[in-house]
Amino acid sequence: MDSTASALGDQIAGAKQSFAGDLNVRLKQRRQMLILQAISYALGDIIVWVYAYAGTIPIIIPVMFFICGMGLTALFAVLSEISFGDRFEDHFLTTPQATTNIMMQLGFLLAAPQVGFLFLTVVFVIFGYAALRMTSREAVILWGITGVGVTGIFYCLKEPIAVPMGSTPEWLGAACSFLLTIGQCAYLGYFGNSMRKRLHQRTIELKVANRRIEELAQLDELTGLQNRRSIIQTLNDEMARSQRSSFPCSVAIIDLDFFKRINDQFGHAAGDEALRTFAISIFANIRTIDKLGRYGGEEFLLIMPDTAKDQAVRTLDRLRSIVSELDWAAISGKMSLTMSAGICAVRRDDSAADLLARADVALYRAKDAGRNRVIAA
Repeated sequence: MDSTASALGDQIAGAKQSFAGDLNVRLKQRRQMLILQAISYALGDIIVWVYAYAGTIPIIIPVMFFICGMGLTALFAVLSEISFGDRFEDHFLTTPQATTNIMMQLGFLLAAPQVGFLFLTVVFVIFGYAALRMTSREAVILWGITGVGVTGIFYCLKEPIAVPMGSTPEWLGAACSFLLTIGQCAYLGYFGNSMRKRLHQRTIELKVANRRIEELAQLDELTGLQNRRSIIQTLNDEMARSQRSSFPCSVAIIDLDFFKRINDQFGHAAGDEALRTFAISIFANIRTIDKLGRYGGEEFLLIMPDTAKDQAVRTLDRLRSIVSELDWAAISGKMSLTMSAGICAVRRDDSAADLLARADVALYRAKDAGRNRVIAA
């Protein structure tokens, strides 16, 4: 009872540690995104200051642009640090962030249409970044909100949205603005490519994990051989091949003699070790085309493709001799172990049940004859 509780406690602790690790990774990702956002606003504000220096817009515009941009970034940074977004599927809060930042840009577009192109290009960058993380439904909603906002501002403005180029500072501001936008777009491409690579890598890891799960589902946990379901499936496949091609195929059910006494006398741990040793010994002394599986308890099923019944008898007798000569004392001082086997060959009209029934009858004949022997049906 104590060991069970301890194991359960270890599993719970491991799950908590894994969950905490995932949260730390998420927090790191959000911090990186918010730092890049702050840098982007800082660079954008420098360009707005260039236009203010040129006299194109009032000085209050770059001041408020910096305060609003950094303020929004700080707000979402606080929400990130308190793990507010971890309760949602999108822990980045992409839609709220994109919506508030786009509304801010549209507000400055309305306040300073003289350099409106600058804020419109930022809107495109924000929408492009958000689209990489949003669902199609969220993207449509954000598109609708942005479209309504832009349309309303265009309708209300009394002057055209321009790219001022009349002076050297204005020319420099326009050039820097487009360079910054192109750089942001390039980063979006890099970010999207990184996401695709991570997705591809995780897909590969998932395929490997699934393949491993499938392999484990086909293996007997104790011996490492095929389990009953897997070896029966192999038997059906080999029988179908033999019946289709008329190649011989033989099957043996192997049973460890008096195995219950082993468990009773030496304990189940010694019995498990004996089963593992037996499985390894048999597996090491059969052909690569032969298939060995644990049929149940101390019974094993050996499938021998392209093997006639007489040849199978010789093979099983050789394996019986190997098992009887093993140094079982290495497991427990007075332990000795032998095996009995019943063999039969696949017939044209056989089903798996027919074949196993004949092999089982032959096995019982071997046991009735004194055990430690091989008999063919």
